[in-house]
Amino acid sequence: MLTQQEYLALDATAMSRGLKNGDFTSSELINLAIEQARRVNPTLNALTGECYEQAKLHAADKGRTKNSHSAVAGLPFLIKDLSPLAGLLQSNGSRLYQGFIPNHSAAIVQQYLDAGLIVLGKTNTPEFGLTLTTEPVANGATRNPWNQDYSTGGSSGGAAAAVAAGIVPVAHATDGGGSIRIPASCCGLFGLKPSRGLTSIDNELGDCWSGMSVGHVVSRSVRDSALFLDVITLQQAKLFPKPSTPVQFATVIDTPPCSLKIALQIQHPFGEPIDPECLQAIEETAQLCESLGHQIEPVEHPADYKAATGAMNTLVCIHTYQNVKKRLDELDTEIETADLETSTRQMAQMGAQFSATDYLRARDTLNTIAGKMQKFHARYDVLLSPVLTKKTARLGWLNMNASDLNNYGGRYRSYSGFTALYNGTGQPSASLPMHSDANGLPVGVMATAAWGDDALLLQFARQLEEAKPWPLLAPMAVSE
Repeated sequence: MLTQQEYLALDATAMSRGLKNGDFTSSELINLAIEQARRVNPTLNALTGECYEQAKLHAADKGRTKNSHSAVAGLPFLIKDLSPLAGLLQSNGSRLYQGFIPNHSAAIVQQYLDAGLIVLGKTNTPEFGLTLTTEPVANGATRNPWNQDYSTGGSSGGAAAAVAAGIVPVAHATDGGGSIRIPASCCGLFGLKPSRGLTSIDNELGDCWSGMSVGHVVSRSVRDSALFLDVITLQQAKLFPKPSTPVQFATVIDTPPCSLKIALQIQHPFGEPIDPECLQAIEETAQLCESLGHQIEPVEHPADYKAATGAMNTLVCIHTYQNVKKRLDELDTEIETADLETSTRQMAQMGAQFSATDYLRARDTLNTIAGKMQKFHARYDVLLSPVLTKKTARLGWLNMNASDLNNYGGRYRSYSGFTALYNGTGQPSASLPMHSDANGLPVGVMATAAWGDDALLLQFARQLEEAKPWPLLAPMAVSE
């Protein structure tokens, strides 16, 4: 019989092997995942909805899964609450969606179900996934497993907290401006935003924004991230070109990359100061890369971040208006009186004012910058940079519902700046938990490669993980 401590020591890859070998059953894994959720979630508030009884029944039906077609069949899993799962409450982090039950599942969610993953519930997210922390009025704040006074990052903050606290080894996440990488950085996880087109993209709230938002997972290990890419890339919905891929990501990562030319970016795109410990994280990682035989070359700004940010803001506001308007029409209410957080309402109102010309101009701007980034990566294999400019923020520091939106906007810009560009250009980009600050909170380092070079990025991340292993769990996961 698998014990709780044994469960917590396993990543998804090890769980998969154990199921195949008959070392334990899916039912054991699901019961232990539920036990861990019941123990830690009252403190963390990582989950917004649960379907434990259905999960138990599903696990019992699968038995040992010895003959399963999928490497992840029978494993416990969580879905971010921006992506619909048919029959399960979906809030989108918003009071506007109170009591909403979708009648269908998002394409990527259906792929996870088809692969045999057993869903335990939904994870918390800020309203419509629009900010860098997970503190929605609708569902309350998610707390960081490393220190409950701090943020988990956003918008996949509930997913990151659940993985770092040992509820599941891997959880679904989406990234439209940093929403996988930022929570991974704050919670000490590996978080890959794949190349646009590598995973399914459809017109769902968590998986749209004109292709800028893509779905994948947050994980404790690089190999788990690769494993989950193998599961879903075989089922790509063809809305965007699909990059060429290796036969199996989970196999290719075992081959270390040859000597890479790595660009090092330590200056903030908008001139904001960078915390010394965030600089220390990136500098120590650069030194590690040199010791592994890679070449490091400092660069300033590889692209026009101001133009990219402006274009992305236009697209996000348009899509926010589209999403809000759809729900307002369903409820027969107006945006001025709707139960929305202040910044969400303002973004939707701005989106309503943009024209078709504005939309096309924004798309053209990002396409131009994407082309320039491809030329940049003809010279450099990887771009190394901070994930965030500051150490993990305390809860309440970034408030979407604040009356002073200028203060909110200023803090937002000062905290971020590095991640969003690669959503606009479609490049793969990952956060690696390479450092801890003086308070014991994780600090991520970001690595980015050319569009389609996901295998190279995973090989590089795996090499760093083996050279400098990181903690797999926050202390509260294993504490009594």
